[in-house]
Amino acid sequence: MTANPSFSILLDSLTKVADETWAVNITDNWLQGRTTYGGLSAALCLRSVVNEHKQLPPLRSAQINFIGPVAGDVKVTTKIMRQGRSVTYISAEMYGEKGLATHAVFCFGATRESRLDGQFTSQPSVPSVEESTNFFSEGFGPSFAQNYDCKLSQGGHPISGSEHSEHFIWVRHKDKGASDMAALLGIADMPPPAVLPMFKEFAPISSMTWMLNFLSEDLTTKDGWWLMRSAAEHSKDGYSSQDMQVWNTDGELIVTSRQSVAVFY
Repeated sequence: MTANPSFSILLDSLTKVADETWAVNITDNWLQGRTTYGGLSAALCLRSVVNEHKQLPPLRSAQINFIGPVAGDVKVTTKIMRQGRSVTYISAEMYGEKGLATHAVFCFGATRESRLDGQFTSQPSVPSVEESTNFFSEGFGPSFAQNYDCKLSQGGHPISGSEHSEHFIWVRHKDKGASDMAALLGIADMPPPAVLPMFKEFAPISSMTWMLNFLSEDLTTKDGWWLMRSAAEHSKDGYSSQDMQVWNTDGELIVTSRQSVAVFY
């Protein structure tokens, strides 16, 4: 593996070391402060599940708990919690040298006929990728962010003292090989917490819990771009709650999610 592996190379390097246990080395180019970027941790958990448990139905939802910092050599253990006729729940736990770091539960559900087929949340009208500006200033941002192209469509730039508690960002993997469901999970956490543009100086900030619903198996989008919305609903006592969505370039809602964020500002 190269010194600064891409997203797809890192996920492909997962190696089975025991029954239901996979191992990988997370390199410094994927760090967010002293820990691994949360989207990568979640994606490694998902890929380990898919590697271990074959012929799963489509992924419908995920619940991720970021319990402690992790980097370097890690192991991911997986376990089927329940497997019914149409829905399967599988847990994944990532361990580093300091113990449990990430706990995830993935819900896979088979497709079935339904009289309901509609999208009730339309994409807001915001500037296109071409009309948007770079989200991060040159040389600014955490290490992992260098693996993504990010364009601010609407809202404030990080640590700019902005009044905006909501932002829309166009994001894509620089790694052209990152195109599966794990890659979508891995990019959905790319936007920093929605309160970060309100900061006037740097202060730590960390996602604690993350819940996602996956609304489509079709991951088609033009040139790899996804439009991501993050909106803070509340921030008090050092914690913030935010609502998030991901649309493709055709305006189709693909992911909805929520996060609880620890704020040290």
